[in-house]
Amino acid sequence: MKHRVIFNILAKDVNNAKELVDVAGDRVLVGIMVKNYPNDEAAIEQVEFFKSNNIPVSVGLGAGDPAMWKKVADVSAKTHPEHINQVFPAAGYTLGRISQLNFSNTIMNALIEPSGTPGEVIISTGPNSCEYKEKVSCEMAATMLAEIGVHSVKFYPINGDERLDEVAAMVKAATQAGLKIFEPTGGIDVNNVYRIVQTCLENGAETVIPHLYTSLVNKETRRTEVEKIEQLVSMEWNVD
Repeated sequence: MKHRVIFNILAKDVNNAKELVDVAGDRVLVGIMVKNYPNDEAAIEQVEFFKSNNIPVSVGLGAGDPAMWKKVADVSAKTHPEHINQVFPAAGYTLGRISQLNFSNTIMNALIEPSGTPGEVIISTGPNSCEYKEKVSCEMAATMLAEIGVHSVKFYPINGDERLDEVAAMVKAATQAGLKIFEPTGGIDVNNVYRIVQTCLENGAETVIPHLYTSLVNKETRRTEVEKIEQLVSMEWNVD
């Protein structure tokens, strides 16, 4: 990827998305959450509409809802998005589908949950497995993803900058396993994003994709604020 830091954001509509892309270019991915659509066809139509307007799309579950995993896979297979969010247990299935379609430039992550203990995480993020909160090492989780070719770790929820020790441990393990992209998610805003991203970079991530959703949205207009995107893309990172 060309950029070290890319921001995963929301947009109220295609016009708002265009405003954001005009400011940030390919340093943003605009999320379309399949949970917000009544069926696959409606979500596919929206993704294709955004893509036809040169909006880089990230297909997401919607509040990390594991029940949406199959919908994410089906919508993604029909639309060739730039980015896909998926739960850990469905990562291999989804990767297999997009690989068969030669979606070579699509980034796909797998959702890992912090456990509260640095160095240990929860990979049972599927619709049924999420009932089990059994911990595994960061190294095991990262190695399982790397061995099937998943591109990125989505680490959610990190609760802003409250879990930087857990973030650091997961980034180190991911980097050692060969996963170059890291996606911290949950409670991130313009005030804490620098500390979070810098932690990821310092621990080996080559590309960081923080997810900043509602923290950038104006509550009255429901539009993601262009000024906040300008603030994000103007940030400079300490990179070796």
